[in-house]
Parts: sequence; structure tokens; C-alpha cells
Amino acid sequence: MAVTASCVLASASAASVVGDTDRSDAGTVSRASFVVREGTPEETTVYVTTADAEGPTAVVVGGIHGNEVAGYTAAGRIADWPIDAGTLVAIPAANAVAIERGTRTDDDGNNLNRQFPEGEPPGTELAGAIWDVITEYDPDVVVDLHESTGIYAGDPMDGVGQAIFHGESDAAADTAGAVADAVTRKFVDDPELEFRPGPFSSPESDPTGLLVHKAARDLGADAFLAETLSTGVELETRVRWHTAIVDRLLAGELLLEDAGDGSPPENRDDAEPSEPVDDGTDDEGQTGESPTARITTAPALGSDTTLEPGQTVTLDASQSSDPDGELVRYEWRLGDTGSFDETGETIDVTISATGDHPVALRVVDDDGATDVDRLTLSTDC
Repeated sequence: MAVTASCVLASASAASVVGDTDRSDAGTVSRASFVVREGTPEETTVYVTTADAEGPTAVVVGGIHGNEVAGYTAAGRIADWPIDAGTLVAIPAANAVAIERGTRTDDDGNNLNRQFPEGEPPGTELAGAIWDVITEYDPDVVVDLHESTGIYAGDPMDGVGQAIFHGESDAAADTAGAVADAVTRKFVDDPELEFRPGPFSSPESDPTGLLVHKAARDLGADAFLAETLSTGVELETRVRWHTAIVDRLLAGELLLEDAGDGSPPENRDDAEPSEPVDDGTDDEGQTGESPTARITTAPALGSDTTLEPGQTVTLDASQSSDPDGELVRYEWRLGDTGSFDETGETIDVTISATGDHPVALRVVDDDGATDVDRLTLSTDC
């Protein structure tokens, strides 16, 4: 595995690699990770799991859009899945800048999922680094995980949530349809949230420049784009939908340990227990409880406190908590609209204008669950 990892490093312009080896009844599984775009704000980690037994290669990508939390949360869990054969490559946080911002695009307004034109080089350095990883592994299957605010009903203009989009072949269409039906039957209670298959747009039609389009048409991979509905559904439910979709897309022809009826195999974070258990815990003993966001200030502000224009206030998130894990990100929004584009456990805010100034803190825990706290800073007129 060390030789393979070194070759990947050279091709993908990564600067470091970490690897280890696991043993199971199915044989030896080697795990490695390496970084692309190291030393830049776009730095992100690629995780590679290789089984002893030969088999196909799959690539799973999340976080191309930074505001689609369920996709990158699910991809992070999938990176740790055990496999029986072949190779599983996961890029959970493809667009680290957008994830940090909590936005669809990066600092320059680039939509990463429009930077993969078919038959041409990728449009940005980050897209090029991701494409280098994919071409190095020459995958048989590529799955890209996304979310949408609307539900797909045959017309993407109305929304693309609750859909599995696929390439042009009859086999890809059949697979997407079968997976959509299976996941709906097992995991979806509301008929309005059933999953549907849908075809990729043609090369002459918008949207263009999608990663899965390029993987399918330039590399001949079986490529799929999974979309869940991001509004009105709990994050953990959306993550479970994503992992169930990937499980079924890969288990039929590929790598996963004895998937049986397609339910995630043993040791995955979202796996169903093999025996009926109703103790509220997941496979790692966590309770699945949501974190609590809490803002404190220095100086301390009461409910009737007003500030002077030009005064600086420190906003502190250190009193936030997570009962069953740890907080991994603190995100701030200044104003009542816009994105959570400030990060850090504490930030300093200088109020330069009179009036009311809303502030929101969003915390994210190691399961991807979130909570928001809000306050308003008021200055004298």
C-alpha cells in the first residue's frame, strides 16, 4: 500500500500521506489518506480504503456545495466504511472554503460543480486537483452527494431534491430506479418525499460542468448524483438517506461487506442494529442528541443594554455544548440576512452604526447536527 499511496501523491500533487491496515474475516483492508491543495484555504483530505480482494473502484464525493450539510456529513461517514473487495475513495469535504462559509460557492463566487467541462480541463485549481484524484483511480462508479430546497418531480427547474440522477445507459437508469424504490420503501415514511430517478441533462443543455457528467462522459464511469431535500427534514434523516443510497449503489456490483438486503454493514455509523434495540444510541454509543449554541459577550450585556457607536464587543461561543460528542465548528452571521461567513469560538465585532444589529451563532457537532443562538446588539441613536 505504501507504493500505491506514493504514486497517488505524485499524481495528485498531495504533500502528505497517512496509512494503516485493518484485518477482518474478509481479509486485510488498507487505509490511507492524503491531502490535496495543501497549504491553501482549499486544502482537503482524500481517504482511500483498499481491500485484499480485487474488485472495482468507487469514488464518493461530498461538500462540493458548502451549504449542503447532509452530503458532506454522509461522505465523511462513508470514508470509514469497511469493504470486502476493490477500492473506496472518499472526498468528504471537496470544497473546504464553501463549507467553512456555509455557502454554495467559494469566496470568489465560483460554483465548484460547474468547473468540470466535458472534454476540457477543469476550470479552477481545486477542480483540477479533485479531477486528478479521480483520473488517478479511474473509478468504475462515482457518486456525488448534494441537497436541494425543492423536490424533483420531473422538471429540475422546480427542484432536484429526493432524486438520484444517472447517466444515459439503460443499466444506469435501472440501477437508479431500483435504488430510489428501495430507499423509499425502507427509509421514507412520507409519500411526498419518495425518491425518484432522473436522467443527466444532455451536453448541450444546462446545467453543464458537473463532476458526474464529466466522470460519465470522459471516463465512462457509472456516475450518480444523489439529492436530498434540505428543508423541513432533520439532518440525521437526510444523512441516513444519503448513506442508504450509496450503500445500495455500491453493494450490488462492488465492495461492501455482505450488505444482504442493502442495509449498511456492521461498524458503519448509520447502520441499523442487527437485533432490535431501542436505546437511542448509535454504533459508537452516542445518544444522537443535538448540540446547544450559546452566545456570551464581553463586556456582559443585559437585555436592556445599549452600546455606543464604535464600541467593540467580543462574541464568545465557548459556553455552547454537545451532550454526546464535541463541537467541531463555530459559525457566525452578522446581520439578519446573508451567510454564516465568520468562524471561530470567539470573534470581535465593532458596531459602527446606530440601531439594532442581529447576530447569529451556528454550532456544528461531530455528527453534523447543528443549533443556532441569536442576540441583537443595540446602539444609541
